[in-house]
Order: sequence, then C-alpha cells, then structure tokens
Amino acid sequence: MTQLTVHPLRRPLNDEAHARPPVAVPSPARLTSLTLLFEKNDAGQREALAELARRLGLPAPAPDAGNYSGVAGELGLRWSLHTEFAHYVFILPGACPDPFDRTALDRLPDDWLASLPGALMVAIHAVLLPAGEEKPVQEIARRWFAGRELIGGEIADGNGVAYTDLRLHPDPHLAEGFSRYVVVDRAMGPNQSGRMLQRLFEIETYRMLALLALPIAKQQMGEINRLGQKLRDVTEGMLEEERQDATLLTELTELATRAERMVGEHQYRFSASRAYYQLVTQRALELRERRLTGLQPFREFLERRLAPAMATCETVVGRQDRLVARVQRTTALLRTRVEVLHEQQNRALLASMDKRAELQLRLQETVEGLSVGVLTYYAVGLLGYLFKAAKAAGLHVNAELATGLAVVPVAALVWFGVNRVKRALGH
Repeated sequence: MTQLTVHPLRRPLNDEAHARPPVAVPSPARLTSLTLLFEKNDAGQREALAELARRLGLPAPAPDAGNYSGVAGELGLRWSLHTEFAHYVFILPGACPDPFDRTALDRLPDDWLASLPGALMVAIHAVLLPAGEEKPVQEIARRWFAGRELIGGEIADGNGVAYTDLRLHPDPHLAEGFSRYVVVDRAMGPNQSGRMLQRLFEIETYRMLALLALPIAKQQMGEINRLGQKLRDVTEGMLEEERQDATLLTELTELATRAERMVGEHQYRFSASRAYYQLVTQRALELRERRLTGLQPFREFLERRLAPAMATCETVVGRQDRLVARVQRTTALLRTRVEVLHEQQNRALLASMDKRAELQLRLQETVEGLSVGVLTYYAVGLLGYLFKAAKAAGLHVNAELATGLAVVPVAALVWFGVNRVKRALGH
C-alpha cells in the first residue's frame, strides 16, 4: 500500500471539529457551570482537574488534554480549557423539589472548591425540567427568581423554553451568589437539551468576558482626552517662536510613548472582547429562539444591553488609533520643520564658507605676489654678490648695472616658476 507523507497537524486539525462536544442531558437534571479566569498559564487548572478526578475515582486526564468528561456515580463532570479560562460543568440527574438549594456542587469536596486556582468569573445553576413540570411564567418567577422580571423565550424551534433574570442569587457555596436558569424540555431530548444548555452557558460566559473591556474603555476615555489636549498644546506651540524645537520634540516623544503604552497594554483585551461578542451573537442565533408573550427574548436583551457596551469599546479603540495617527502626523510635521530649518542653516553656512574661500583666494593671490617680490629680491641680491665677486676677481663688470638689469628677467623667471608649481598642485 502506498504511503503518503502526512502533515503533522492533520489529526489535531481534524479532531478540532469534535473538540468540546455537548453532553447529553436527560430531564430532569440539575447543572452547575463555573468559569475561572487565569492570567499566566494553565498548569494550575490541569492540576486541579487531576486532583478532582482522583478524589472522585475517575480516570486521570491526559497531561495535555483540552477537554475532559467523566461520570462518578450520579455526578457527571465536563471540563474544557480555553485561552484564558477554564470551564467546569457538573451534571446531577434526577428530580429535586428545591433544585437551587440542593445543587450539583453539594457532591464536590468543599476544600477542593475552595482551592480552585484562578478568579471565578461566571457561576450558574441551571435546572432542566421535563414538559410535565412546566409552569406559568409568573409561578416560575415567584418560585425561583424572587418575583423579578424574567428574560427568555422558546428555544430549539419551540421544543424547549428557557428563563433567567441574569441576577445573582444567594448560595451557600459562594457569597456573591449564582446566576439561575430554568430550562423546560418540551420535546428536545437529551442531545438537544445538552446543546441548548451548553449554548446558554456559553452566552453568559462570553457575555461576561466581552464586558471585561468596558471598565478599561471608560478609564481610557479620560486618558485619551488628556493626551489629545496635550497634543493640541504641542501643535499650537509649533506656531510660537519662543517654543524651542527641542522642547517640543521632548513633549511629543513623551506623548507618543504614553499613547503607545496605552494601546499596547490593552490591545489584547479589546480584541478578545470583540471576538467574545461575536461568539455571543452566534450562540444567540443558534438558540433558534421564539418570543414568549410578555418576555424579552435573549437575543433582544443582549442587543440592547451588550451592544452599547461593545460600541463604547469600539469607539475607544477608534479614538486610540486616531490619537496615535495624530501624534505621528505631528511628529512628521515637526521633523519637516526641523529639516527645513537645518537646510536654511546649511545654506547660510555654505554661503559663509564661499565668502571665506573667496577671501582666502584673494589673500592667497596677494601672498603669491609678495612671494614673487621676496624671491626676486633674494635672487637679485645673490646675483649682486656674484657680480661684485667677479669684479673683484679682475673682470670688467659693472656690478650695480648688472644687478639692476637682472631684476626684470629674475622676476619673470620667479613668476613663471610660481605659476607652474601652482598649476601642478591644482592638478
């Protein structure tokens, strides 16, 4: 059989289609969903899962597992690991008169719960009821939601109903309380019920994670305003003659540093929130929701409450980008101004150098004239001594006349020699 070269990522990528599959949940059942954020690494999350599996008598998870599921007696466990959070779902089948008082967490070791690593972000209790236990909306609100206004609607094309108030209710396991969901299985069956519950849990988880950027956005609005005002001051300072370019450049560099740091510190958070918001929208569509009279549907609630928060984050990201672009334009403008000033200074320097060179040339010509005179003087002086010596030797030479007559030819020879040397040096 022919063996083909297989890409090393073929199997992991193929198995990604089956990652984190929903668990079948028959009605009635009680479920608890916990989402824990971690900052640096996920080692502690894997260790916590391994410890729970050991104490429940379940098989140990793989060291590099991204998801895990098991059943210990009646308690079902589902765990999945994501980029920045770990998600637990505990499932306890069977009916219970007080499903939110006696939850799946009661079957877990208290010390294990207290030692869970990470920061708890989302905590949900949910109850799945069979069709025969469906009650009017008012009774459900009064019994399990303290009579508050509910959000919900028919899901799975009318095969189920889901209710919540998205508020935190008291719980012995957590001082801040748990969110509550009531889901009725009209005709969904275990598999579809599991998918619908998973989508509801994901909607709440991703909604909270998307909102993590909102406090940052509100804080950065003020910082962007301050940096924008400072940038306007620097730009206006470029029109003031008393403001030095070096001072403006220092202020502009500080502005650029602060702007880049502001963007770099929270760029991931804003990008992640955008991705989480898209997931929330997608999961809300997957509920295939129908409106119930008098109730606000999940999708409508999310659009009204979550969309403005995400719009605020997008506005801040846009303002960040525009601020950085303005800083870059102002820097380019100041750089151009400095370059033009340098060019003016260079032209003035070159003009000064040309004038100095002209003066040097004139001085050199003057010196050359003087040099010809001096050399002629010395040469004629030497010839005068030579003529006097010849006269003293008995030759009939008029030393004074000969010396006078030698001045012109000697001067011509000296001038010719100096110019020849000058031309040779010029080449």
